[in-house]
Amino acid sequence: MQFKFRASEDRGSADHGWLKTFHTFSFASWYNPEYENFGALRVINEDRVAPRTGFPTHPHREFEIFSYIISGELSHKDSMGNVETMKRGDIQMTSGGTGIAHSEYNDNPSKPVHFLQIWALPNQKGLKPGYFTRHFKDEEKQDKLAHIVAPIGYPGAEEVRECSGLTPVHAPLHFFSTLLSPNKSVQHKLLPSLNGKSTKLVYIQVVQSSGFNTKSSSKDGSKTSLIKITGQNNEVTKLGEGDGVFITKGKIGDELTIENLGKDVGEVVLFEMDDE
Repeated sequence: MQFKFRASEDRGSADHGWLKTFHTFSFASWYNPEYENFGALRVINEDRVAPRTGFPTHPHREFEIFSYIISGELSHKDSMGNVETMKRGDIQMTSGGTGIAHSEYNDNPSKPVHFLQIWALPNQKGLKPGYFTRHFKDEEKQDKLAHIVAPIGYPGAEEVRECSGLTPVHAPLHFFSTLLSPNKSVQHKLLPSLNGKSTKLVYIQVVQSSGFNTKSSSKDGSKTSLIKITGQNNEVTKLGEGDGVFITKGKIGDELTIENLGKDVGEVVLFEMDDE
């Protein structure tokens, strides 16, 4: 395995008043040729939307788009007739396929909504648009990795609108989340590929739970490292809120350990993909 650390403050960021956001990959007016995609991942935006504001109706096509709610409420409405308000622990997957239009609003009068907006490249074009929702309780993530998204064809990833199973995605992508207590650790073993690939990519990020902060701090050593990531061959990096690590050259069966060295619960997300 090879680790590449990415500090939170090195992400793209913008404060539009109604929207405060970080971009892991090139997005909108922020462009960095080093960060255009990673495997099937094309977008990870950590968004905070102010009360009574949001994204008006806009089109998408040929992307798998999912929103993972950290706090607050996010109301979704789309051209397929889906209308839903999502809360913490909810995830919705929109398979854009040949084309959809949707809006996402924070209708709450007083509380912001904090969520991850994630786009993945589908494994084929011209798919029929689809919409899927799932809910995962905090208890399912407490000091263990909850498996939240999986490729269609993986056991439990069913193409039905609502159920208690995994969220299906038309991409070689798995998504996990954990709420890790101080002095606790979890392990992740890289999964077999549905496409016969032998190498894997992993991206791990710590959610910026304490609030929107673009100030540089990890570079001067003042940021408290909360999460320690240890790889198969004892590769090590430490992550604070908003930091991430890109992991390449993983092999099926390799193990990663995620350990909380801090004083607070750390919310950590992990993406595993085929190395395409």
